[in-house]
Amino acid sequence: MSADFTLDLRGESCPYPVIYTLDALKDMQPGQLLQVITDCPGSFRNVPEEVVSHGYRLTKDPEKNGQEYLFYIEA
Repeated sequence: MSADFTLDLRGESCPYPVIYTLDALKDMQPGQLLQVITDCPGSFRNVPEEVVSHGYRLTKDPEKNGQEYLFYIEA
């Protein structure tokens, strides 16, 4: 899946992955795709819940890849 932007938030603890993800999405054009990479375990639940509640769409289910979590979100 090809993303328009990648937000690498490894090393950021919660709630920062949610805050930075929502901030990035608000500056994007509708239809653009944001890839988010994080290693905060809480973000696996928090990021999808918050982006959907703010009107964005996950284009695929969140992925766990070792210690990292990947999200693909459409602005």
